Amino acid sequence: MAERDTRRVARDLMSEPHIHGRRISVRQVYALVEERSEDPEAIADRYDLDVADIYHALAYYHDHPREMRNVEQERDDAMEDFRESIVRPEAVDPDSA
Repeated sequence: MAERDTRRVARDLMSEPHIHGRRISVRQVYALVEERSEDPEAIADRYDLDVADIYHALAYYHDHPREMRNVEQERDDAMEDFRESIVRPEAVDPDSA
């Protein structure tokens, strides 16, 4: 009996789905392959993954559209909160120097 690769999508390291035991998220895989048109095999090589992991992540993305939209919204909200929390120094008037 062939040994089965157990790497699949998980949520144990981050607040969004990622390849089990790795930090690369399903969202990152989707962006690389489908938005940037990168080759799945090249991504697998870059991140030391099986190409099956890449395709499984893509399948997960498409099989869970509501969850992935929620993840995107959570990330967008977090970035907005971060931007709002940055304390910017008051503008320096170059004429007053």
